[in-house]
Amino acid sequence: MESLPTALSFPRTRESIAGTRIPSRSPWVLSLFLSVALGALPCPAAFEFFEPVQPPRAFQTMVHRGMMRQAPENTAPAIELAIRDGIEWVEVDVRLSADRKHILFHDSNLDGKTNGKGPLKEKTLEELLSLDAGSPFAPRFAGTRLLSLKECLALSKGRINLYLDCKEIDPELLVSEVLAAGMEKQVVVFDDPETLAQVAKSSGGKIAVMPKWRPEMGLERPFGDLEVASIELDADAVTPEICNAFHKDGVKVQAKVLDEWDTPVWWSKCLDAGVDWFQTDLPEELIPHALWRRLGERPVRFSLHRGALRYAPENTLAAFDKATRIGADFVEIDVRPSSDGEYFLLHDGKLERTTNGQGPIRETPSEKLRLLDAGSWFGKPFRDTRIPTLEEFLSFIGSKAEIYFDAKDIPPTDLAKALEKHDLAERAVVYQSVERLLELKKINPRIRALPPLPSLDMLDGLNKDLKPYAVDASFEIVSKEMIERCHAHQVKVFTDALSEDLAPTDLLRLIDWGIDVIQTDEPMKLVRAMELWLARKAE
Repeated sequence: MESLPTALSFPRTRESIAGTRIPSRSPWVLSLFLSVALGALPCPAAFEFFEPVQPPRAFQTMVHRGMMRQAPENTAPAIELAIRDGIEWVEVDVRLSADRKHILFHDSNLDGKTNGKGPLKEKTLEELLSLDAGSPFAPRFAGTRLLSLKECLALSKGRINLYLDCKEIDPELLVSEVLAAGMEKQVVVFDDPETLAQVAKSSGGKIAVMPKWRPEMGLERPFGDLEVASIELDADAVTPEICNAFHKDGVKVQAKVLDEWDTPVWWSKCLDAGVDWFQTDLPEELIPHALWRRLGERPVRFSLHRGALRYAPENTLAAFDKATRIGADFVEIDVRPSSDGEYFLLHDGKLERTTNGQGPIRETPSEKLRLLDAGSWFGKPFRDTRIPTLEEFLSFIGSKAEIYFDAKDIPPTDLAKALEKHDLAERAVVYQSVERLLELKKINPRIRALPPLPSLDMLDGLNKDLKPYAVDASFEIVSKEMIERCHAHQVKVFTDALSEDLAPTDLLRLIDWGIDVIQTDEPMKLVRAMELWLARKAE
């Protein structure tokens, strides 16, 4: 668990994160010091929220408008992706339709994010729910609808908590909808203090409210008589003293770490200060970052299949960049040639699924391949992303991660030449048939061989002929005994854990067995498995 600094740990003078000097004689610091030093009053009881992730983390994340770089913001797919990643909260925006019904949408106008036009407030709920909110993001989301607040509450119940960012609401109606859904322990309402006072009064204090706090407001009853469960503040206003002061009153602190603050430097500063909740666009980076800070040596290494394909288009530089930001040890690539012999990263033999091209890649010249869009199929944020060449990838990856090279359609001579050019021969493992790997070993024995192992009966023969660095074992044959047998032959074990049905506990079992590398499409499940491993170790 991240340690919380004590209220008495601040120096005589200090610099805020933003660099503003706060003298120790400022009234709020003296007030805080005296209240702690004299501290006879008990800490008020904190609001009890539902905990969707068990056991809970020391901090929680609130993903901004859902996973909005992977799915249309404020929609069911964006919320479902957050749930699948084990995120505790999703921030959604609430507005009123023309007939005074609550609906999820950020902007005041419908243009650009739906097939509708004009102000949202001029459309009835029925009209709004008939719109297509998916196609403007990507064709694969065609037909995705907007969500009414009632639908969002039903979708989220018992699965993920909701930060309701109220753009324009009817407080009494909102309260009645939350209470009718039985979601009072899974919601926090964000708005101006006057509106929040109406929510608190109408709900009898059953629904948590969260106003914005700024340093100039001070710490002495900044919201008057309003009982708040949490406060939001910008990342550059976070300090340990502020967090401790609100914690003393039983109030949670939510740091808004969006945009220029959504980086490891600011995450670390906020974690060190004792922040409870993070509003972020990058939970898939923030949560691993917090784990790596505490973990030390990892109990297992991991490879991200075709890059971080859950968060960016597969086999693109965007996917590999995301993989390195998450902290992957290996990135897996698929390599195929163009009609004129240049190598590109593409899984399929044909272009249709992941680009706007058509036909076999082997029959397409490199000049044409360079112009194809390999990102729009995935989502609007990746429009005009290109298919990278092998040369571009090797120049990009450098020492950021090791390479899991799936040599789909590249001869050993060309593969070895490409790795040697970038001095990456010892930072790659190559997955290929035994015959091709034997050829590769003759060309450059420093390149590590990773043959498939569909059956344990094949191990002795593989080890005699090839002496591989590791085997890619079929998931179905992996066991503690199998891993131990491979290790006895000085052979490491990789396995693909790609099924969506696998849970973090399934991956934890692989870790306990001593697996060397797990390849996955879903890094957050593996991160969660390592969190559980660390929690158990600390017991």
